[in-house]
Amino acid sequence: MTIKALRDQSLPMRHIVHVRNHIISTDGSVEEGGNDAGPSAHDLYDAALSACKALTVVWYAKRKNIPVEHVEVSLERDASDERHGTYRLAATLHLTGDLTETQRNELLSVAQKCPVHKLMTSVTTEITTVLG
Repeated sequence: MTIKALRDQSLPMRHIVHVRNHIISTDGSVEEGGNDAGPSAHDLYDAALSACKALTVVWYAKRKNIPVEHVEVSLERDASDERHGTYRLAATLHLTGDLTETQRNELLSVAQKCPVHKLMTSVTTEITTVLG
């Protein structure tokens, strides 16, 4: 799969990201010289984790017939030590439905094992960048 980020010349930093048939506007913050016309690259990285946790919980609950109704993942970023090698993300899982404490803990465990969480913490990512 190819994902493309194409510059939108109408703003100093804004790009339009194309993922399959979807488009996402991304931009730098005003402090970074952008217009805040979309989430930043860091925001998208963090959002990928939130989305993966939420989607994984719903997928698992459906497979196991767990009566979850509402799923919300709140994520807090602490990038204060990023330049020293530590980027902290704290996720809070909010669930509603007629759930037992055992089911709630089971869904929490599943959220902690979502594919993006594993990708961010357990996998070596190799990136190459070339001129086209």
